[in-house]
This record gives sequence, C-alpha cells and structure tokens, in this order.
Amino acid sequence: MRRRSARPSPAVRAPAGAVTTPAVGVVVATRNRADTLATALEHLTALPERPPVLVVDNGSTDHTRAMVAERFPGVDLLAHPVNRGALARNDGVRALTTPYIAFSDDDSWWRHGALSRAARLLDAHPRLGLVTAQVRVGPEERPDPLNAVLAASPVGRAPDLPGPEVFGFLACAAVVRRSAFLDAGGFHPLIFFGGEETLLAYDLTARGWGVSYCAEVVAHHNPAPAPRPGRNAVMRRNELIGHWLRRPLPLAFRSTARLLAEAACDPEARLALQGLLARLPAALRQRRPLPPWVEEAVRRVSPP
Repeated sequence: MRRRSARPSPAVRAPAGAVTTPAVGVVVATRNRADTLATALEHLTALPERPPVLVVDNGSTDHTRAMVAERFPGVDLLAHPVNRGALARNDGVRALTTPYIAFSDDDSWWRHGALSRAARLLDAHPRLGLVTAQVRVGPEERPDPLNAVLAASPVGRAPDLPGPEVFGFLACAAVVRRSAFLDAGGFHPLIFFGGEETLLAYDLTARGWGVSYCAEVVAHHNPAPAPRPGRNAVMRRNELIGHWLRRPLPLAFRSTARLLAEAACDPEARLALQGLLARLPAALRQRRPLPPWVEEAVRRVSPP
C-alpha cells in the first residue's frame, strides 16, 4: 500500500485547538470505474471531518491507479492484482487503524457531518457494531426505498442501541466499529459480492454486536442507471449460500429445492444453481448456524 503524507486531521470530537488522529477512516473498494471514483473522492476529500481515505483497487485495467495518484495525492491506494470482490473492504479495514471505518463505493459518498454523527453514536453505545445510514439517491437526493424498510424493522430497538436493529443494509452506507468488524470476520469469502451485507449483519449479531439503522447519518449514492447483467442470479446464489452457512438445514434444503425446480425453465435460476453447487461443499465445511435467539429475530424479518 502506498503511504503518502496527509494533511493534519483534527479529531471528530476534539476540543478547540486539539489535533489528534481522526475517529473515522473511509475505505473505498473499486474496479475499472476511474471517472465515477474521481467524483466520489472529490466529495470524500472535502468532508469537514478530514478522514483518511483508502482506495482498495480490485485489479483495475483502466486508469484508476494513475488517476488516484495524480489527482488525489492525500488518498492512499491499496492495489490488488486481481478482483477480490467484497473482501477488498476487509483488506481496507485491516490496513486502516481508526477505531471506526466508513465504507463508500466508487459511486457514493457521505454527507458533510455524517461521519461525526456516526462517531458520536458509536462512542455513546459501546455494543453498537455497525451504523447503517439513511441513503439519498442521485442528484435529486431521492430517499432510497430501503430507508423505510429498515426504519420499520420488526426486530424493534434494544434499549442500549440508538436505532432499530436490522439484518440488512447497503455497504456503501455503513460505518463499522473496527474491532467488531474484525471480531465477526468481516465480509465472507464465499459471497464475494452481491448481498454480502446480510451475512455480516448475522455474524455481528451472533457475536453480540448491535446493527442499527440511524437516519440522522446520511450517505449519498449515485448509481449508474444501466442494468447489471447476471445480477439477479448472483443475488439468488448468495442468498442460498447464506442459508447453507447460517440458517437451519430444513430452510436451506427447501430454498435449494425451489431453485432447482425453477432452473428447469429459467436461465437465471440455472446460473444461480450452478454457482451455488460449486460453492456448496465449502459452505458445508464452514457452516456455523446462528444462535437460536438470532435465528428467531431473523425469522421476524424474513419469515421462512
């Protein structure tokens, strides 16, 4: 990883005149999206919190690395020779040493003051492992439909957490307690990318950490309008991998049987099934069912 001299960073909660290490760092995972990444970095490097920003490049073949070096000399770069998917975020968390880590994608950034608010919430609630933010989409700042879903979580709110407990979030709108993230193992290698957030929420909760939706923390997401081919198959595959890794075996069998039946006439289902079967032996070796109290809470969110 390239380390560059960075401008002094005042602590998020520092007294007047004090200069210490920042409380929140930002990890940005990217691959072959230099132009949108540049926009995200313009926003991130202008934040009043002045967080250290680390770009983890997943084997880009465009001008991503040159762009970061030339235009953003205060941003660090961790360059991978291959695409590591969501595991790039794990690498970024290990590389940064701030107590809290915010994730951004190459098409997202944080509202001014959002990281300060997240740090105050994490300071005030020692069991809080992950803050999932309100997401505003596009230049119009439309509320993402997920906001309302998370705000109405049927799990409710524990007295020692600042918002409703959830089992879903967008990675580009999450701020994690670094120690909790590492304790839970980070994003799981079998998921690679697509829906990886659910399994992390399971694992954090199973380790006793809280995952809360906090609408006062705001992230911006500016996704490309073009559809992503094969996305539905990947999401379906990953959902079932999560079932085999953490959920009860009868549920995993039933969901796999449904996919098998659909695969007879649905090309996307066939693609999802092929991906699942290739990863199933590893999923069974790494299987660690959720504790009963977590499984009960998950069933309130996603009835079998």
